[in-house]
Amino acid sequence: MDLKYEIGQLLSTAISELTQEEIMSILEVPGRMEMGDYAFPCFRLAKVYRKAPPQIAQELIEKIPASPFIKRVEAVNGYINFFMNPAPFISHVLTSVLEQREKYGSSIMGEGKNIVIDYSAPNIAKPFHIGHLRSTVIGNALYQIHAFLGYNCIGINHLGDWGTQFGKLIVAYKKWGSKEEIEEKGIQELNHLYVKFHEEAEQNPELEEEARGWFTKMEHGDEGALSLWKWFKEISLKEFNRVYDLLGVSFDSYAGESFYNDKMEPIIQELKDKKLLEKSEGAEIVDLSEEDMPPCLITKKDGSTLYATRDITAAIYRKNTYDFTRCIYITALEQNLHFAQWFTVIRKMGYDWHDKLVHVPFGMVSMETGKLSTRKGNVILLEDILKESIEKTKAIIEEKNPNLENKEETAKAVGIGAIIFNDLYNNRIKDIVFSWDKILNFDGETGPYVQYTHARACSVLKKAEVKEQNLEEVAFELLDDDASIQVCKVLEGFPKVIQEAAERLEPSLLSRHIMDLAQAFNKFYHECPILIAEEEIKRARLALVESVQIVLQNGLRLLGIDAPKQM
Repeated sequence: MDLKYEIGQLLSTAISELTQEEIMSILEVPGRMEMGDYAFPCFRLAKVYRKAPPQIAQELIEKIPASPFIKRVEAVNGYINFFMNPAPFISHVLTSVLEQREKYGSSIMGEGKNIVIDYSAPNIAKPFHIGHLRSTVIGNALYQIHAFLGYNCIGINHLGDWGTQFGKLIVAYKKWGSKEEIEEKGIQELNHLYVKFHEEAEQNPELEEEARGWFTKMEHGDEGALSLWKWFKEISLKEFNRVYDLLGVSFDSYAGESFYNDKMEPIIQELKDKKLLEKSEGAEIVDLSEEDMPPCLITKKDGSTLYATRDITAAIYRKNTYDFTRCIYITALEQNLHFAQWFTVIRKMGYDWHDKLVHVPFGMVSMETGKLSTRKGNVILLEDILKESIEKTKAIIEEKNPNLENKEETAKAVGIGAIIFNDLYNNRIKDIVFSWDKILNFDGETGPYVQYTHARACSVLKKAEVKEQNLEEVAFELLDDDASIQVCKVLEGFPKVIQEAAERLEPSLLSRHIMDLAQAFNKFYHECPILIAEEEIKRARLALVESVQIVLQNGLRLLGIDAPKQM
C-alpha cells in the first residue's frame, strides 16, 4: 500500500482535468503534522475552474470518495489536507515488513534484463588510494540495489592495465629499479619508480620518447616488455584484492584495457568503412565539431591506441556478450567530456543502443590536507585508511564497551562501514573532504550511528526473547502515537526509495532514508517504553522494533555495509 498513490487515486475521481500522475506530482507533505499527512494545493486549478482556490478545495472534498486509509479530509486556505487513518496503515506496513523480511523492498521489475556496471578500475602499478574509493563503493551499491530489484547485474572491473604509463614504468625499472625491492614492497615501490620517472623526465624530456617506444613494443607483442607488464600486473592485483576483501566488494569480470588489444583493429576498420575516421597531424580522429566537441582521438601518430579506442571496443563487445539494458560507467566528473565524445562516436557508428550507455559522474575526494596526485607521490593508500579506521573503532569500543564479544569483527564492520557510509551519504556529484572526527562520530549523521541503532533494536529483541508472532493477533491500532506513526511512514517509503535510487543512479537517496529511519526509531525508543509496557502494547511495539531492525539491515546491506547485532 502506497499512501500517496491511494490519495492520488481518490483525487483523480474528483478531478478529471489532471491525470493521476500529475496529481501525485503536485501532492505535498505539509511542514507540520497537524496540517495532515499530505496536502493538495488547488491553485493550479484556479484558471481551469475560474474560481478561487479556497472555493475549489471546498467543492472538491465533497466529491472525494471514502477510504479505509484516510481518517478525514479538510479544506484549508486553498489546500486539501489528508489525514491518514493510522491503524490500517500501520498494520499494513508492519505486516508487509515482517512477512517479507530480507526481501522487503525488493522487486521483480528487472527480471530478464542485464545491467553492466563498470566500476572501481584502478590503474595497475599505481597505488589503490582514497580517490579510488568513490567509484568502488558507488558501483557496488548500484550493483546491490539493481540486483535487489531483480536485474541480472554484471560487475566489471575495467582495470587500467594498458597504456603509455607502462612504457614509463619499464624505463624507470630498467634505469633505477630492483626486482627484490618490488617483490618486497609491491605497489609502493612501483609507484616510487613512477614518481621518479616524472621527476627525471622534467629534466630530461627524451625519457618520454623512450617510454612511448616501450609501449609501442608492448603493442607489437615484444616478449620482454610483456613479461615485465604481466609481472607488474600480478604484483598490483595481489594488493588490490586485499582492499576488495576489506571492503567486501567483488566483480564478475576483471577484463581490463589489455583484454581489448586484439579486438580494436576491426573496430578501427569499421570506423574507416563508415567514413568516420579522418587524418589529423598524423593521428586518426573522429570529427565531432557538429556536436561542439573536440575531436575523438582514435590512434596516435605512432599508431598506438587510446582510452577512447578501447572504450568504444569494450562497449561493442559488452553489447554483443551481455545484451545489456543499460551499461553504466562510474568515474569522476572530470571525465565527462571523454564519455560524451565516445558515446557520440557509438551513435555516429549507427548503433541504436548508444542511449543505453550511461556515465555516472562523481565529485572528488580529498583529505583535509589537500588534493591527491600519483605523479607527485602525495597519495594516501586506501588500505591504510581502512586499517586505521578499524583501529580507531577498536579504541572507541575498548573505551565504551570493553566487554563486547567479537570486538575484532565489530571493529572491522563499523570501521569499514563508517568510511563507506561517509562516501555514500551525500549526493555523489558533491566533492568530499575526508575527516576522521566526522566519519567515526556515533552521534552524527554517520554509518556508526545507523549501525548502533540497528544494534539497539537487536538488543531490545534479544532482551524480550522475541519469537515469531502471529501477526493477526498483534493490536497494531495501539501504535497511535506520533513517534510510532512517523517510523511506519519511513518504513513504508523504503521500497520506493530503492527504485528511485536505481532510476537516478544515486545511492545517497538510500543512505539518507535509512538515516531518517534510524532517527525516527531513536525518537520512538526514547518516547515509548517497550519492555515495561502493558503486554498488548509491548507486543505491538516489539513488532515495530523488529521491522526497523529488518529494514536497517536491508538498507545497510544494499550499501555494502555490515549490520552488527552488538556494538
